[in-house]
Amino acid sequence: MTNRNRELIYLTVAGVLTGVGFASVYIARKSEISAASLTYAAFFFALYLVAHLVARYTVPHADPYLLPIAALLTAVGLTEIYRLGPSDAFKQGLWVVIGVAVFAVALLGLRRDYRLLENYKYLFGLGAIALLFMPLLPVIGQTINGSRLWVHVGGLQFQPGELGKIALIVFLAAYLREKREVLAQGRLKDWGPLLVIWGGAMLVLFATGDLGSALLYYGIFLALLYAATARVAYVAVAIGLFLAGSIVVYKGTPHVRERVTNWLHPWTTHPVYCPFSGTQALRQDCASYQEVQSLYSIGHGGFGGTGLGQGTFTSSSGRQIIPYLNTDFIYSALAQELGLIGAAALLMVYMVFVLRGFRVSLFAADGFSKLLAAGLTFGFALQTFIIVGGILRVIPLTGITLPLVSYGGSSIISNFIVVAGLMLVSNRANADVEGAR
Repeated sequence: MTNRNRELIYLTVAGVLTGVGFASVYIARKSEISAASLTYAAFFFALYLVAHLVARYTVPHADPYLLPIAALLTAVGLTEIYRLGPSDAFKQGLWVVIGVAVFAVALLGLRRDYRLLENYKYLFGLGAIALLFMPLLPVIGQTINGSRLWVHVGGLQFQPGELGKIALIVFLAAYLREKREVLAQGRLKDWGPLLVIWGGAMLVLFATGDLGSALLYYGIFLALLYAATARVAYVAVAIGLFLAGSIVVYKGTPHVRERVTNWLHPWTTHPVYCPFSGTQALRQDCASYQEVQSLYSIGHGGFGGTGLGQGTFTSSSGRQIIPYLNTDFIYSALAQELGLIGAAALLMVYMVFVLRGFRVSLFAADGFSKLLAAGLTFGFALQTFIIVGGILRVIPLTGITLPLVSYGGSSIISNFIVVAGLMLVSNRANADVEGAR
């Protein structure tokens, strides 16, 4: 069986699961069976069928699991967002359409040789810097929930850092491929790029007030640096530098300090100062309210979950119990309705995607392709860990989205670019192997 035929079978399975999920949610909300509940599922399957046809034409040898896994994750997200609010599900569906369109354009535009991106590495580097710091501009930059990560232009609101992450990976893959031998020698003067990236990460952390973004960008750099040089000393020193810089930013940035405090001590038995009201209140009723309610939501799900559409997310007055539920805390909603078993299964899906991505990197023939696939995969994995780890109190909570599941257009588009990039690298690697036989 060819890779594309295998891909089509898995996409069909994802389409069936989507139909079952939407039907379950609709029955729970309306207490009746209706063909309207299957509209999203039918549209979803048709959309990914188009994506499959484009992949069949442009990357016939690509990994057959990447696109079905992306389809399954977006189906899970779209189903849960539909359960939380049908109007948001319609908007998310539009973003998925745009994401698939960007995916198709990337495959069509780079199908002959994606390695030409290496020739524009410095443009990608400058673009990454511009996108990462765009939210700091005085007119279009916007602060949401204490972090300055958003840009608002007219009626469009997006996170430029999501696309900046992709540009940064392309730049690092090309730059480190060129400088890997020099960096591997470990001379003191060659630590310059490491210090520059460290300074940039600290500046992002200090200026935006978001620990997650700085950790994501810096982590991607460290992963690619290690992949290019295989020197553990670089990683050890770089982690030490990041921890030292984070301590300085922690002491000088109230928002970061508040996030760490909420992580270490989400509950208090006596009232403390509440920055939102300016009065005294229990921390679980003020600054750490989201984290605490999220943990209650996960605990309420137990092992088997309450069932799709059966979770409790609003109060008796109709107020949403967990703010930003369909973006930052959608994993909490899924953990309540799917339980420990379903939430663990979702993480297993992410692990399979990461496994396939690193497999693509291992089979790639040239240095740029190896580093590009490794960077895209590690960025996807680290982003998943940061948001899930924050929700589960493994690390301080951040405002990063859960890839392909959370509500948000910029995240959907950037992650479809990740899928396209991995499929392009996989297609060339598999074609070279088959041609050598």
